[in-house]
Amino acid sequence: MSAIAKNHDYHMVEPSPWPFVMSVGILIFAIGAISWMHHWTPWIFFIGLAVVLYTMYAWWSDVVKEANNGVDHTPVVQMHHRYGMMLFIASEVMLFVAFFWAYFDGFFRFDDVEQYARVAATGGHWPPQGIELFDAFHLPLFNTLILLTSGTTVTWAHHALLEGDRKGLRWGLVLTVALGLLFTCVQVIEYSEAAFSFGGNMYGATFFMATGLHGFHVAVGTIFLIVCLLRAERGDFTPQRHLGFEFAAWYWHFVDVVWLFLFASIYVWGSWGVAINH
Repeated sequence: MSAIAKNHDYHMVEPSPWPFVMSVGILIFAIGAISWMHHWTPWIFFIGLAVVLYTMYAWWSDVVKEANNGVDHTPVVQMHHRYGMMLFIASEVMLFVAFFWAYFDGFFRFDDVEQYARVAATGGHWPPQGIELFDAFHLPLFNTLILLTSGTTVTWAHHALLEGDRKGLRWGLVLTVALGLLFTCVQVIEYSEAAFSFGGNMYGATFFMATGLHGFHVAVGTIFLIVCLLRAERGDFTPQRHLGFEFAAWYWHFVDVVWLFLFASIYVWGSWGVAINH
């Protein structure tokens, strides 16, 4: 027994089917997406999506069980989980950097004759001729206030948890989830009123990729917080052990900061650039 007894602080994960199942699900998902784009049957896509979603649920359920058993997630394991979350957020930052780079490349080099067909695509202006921009101080500003407020409510929930205030934790999470859903609804309204489309121009492509990717992250963060709310109601979190909620709060603050950059650069500064370029 002494030869196999655990004498370290690390978590040796039990054999799991979920990595393989997830790989198969992603393969089916990708094949289905390509098939759908070529106007074939969409059912392959939805089968792959169902496999991926179920695997995510089952895999994370196993992680939650490991977190709640009081044995596997030692302080060393928790520290390494934090490092992993930091690296994940850093990778997300670089993903957004790519789309900011694409936008600013168009903003500052809209008349670059060295890039093939750049002037023909933009008309020698940025945004390209015929593009009617959003009013930055209408729906975009409202959404900015929504996200800033949600950052305060999730912080309130975190501090309430640290102080053992279960009621404050519950209401802080409920308000944050509600604000996240409101943000998504307002963005849907904004998109429905857009005077330009994704295709056919550089501005539309970079705008919708950057803001749409952020909107996807808001949706993911909202789901993350809903799961935390359900776990909080179940009593999973304590002032000493609440890594899942801590990561959700980190992720939500990251989403807030990215939106501030989007609002300042694409909505506000981008609209100022119209007068400069014209």
